[in-house]
Amino acid sequence: MDYEVKTYTVRLRERGQLTLPQPVRESLAEVVDDLDLLTLVQIDDMLILTPKKLYVTELAKQISAEMERTGVTLADLLEGLAEEREAIWRERLAGEGLADEGLAEAVGE
Repeated sequence: MDYEVKTYTVRLRERGQLTLPQPVRESLAEVVDDLDLLTLVQIDDMLILTPKKLYVTELAKQISAEMERTGVTLADLLEGLAEEREAIWRERLAGEGLADEGLAEAVGE
């Protein structure tokens, strides 16, 4: 894979701030928004700055889109969550050799 290497001079300001040169901002415009976080990697005296994708936000958007597409509501998810939680507790208690009466105590009923 071929990489295009460009160098830029930037000034590190008194409070640790630096400004990305306009050509860099323009080239990153498709993957970085104004308020996005970047990851700075330091290897000895070399610095690498790379876009940091916030996967939680992206995942939330994908989940919302899928919920809308399939007609699933938040109430549906929460109801399913309660059922799953109970099934997991039953599995754990069975694995520990505890009877079902332990389930009510474990889940606070």
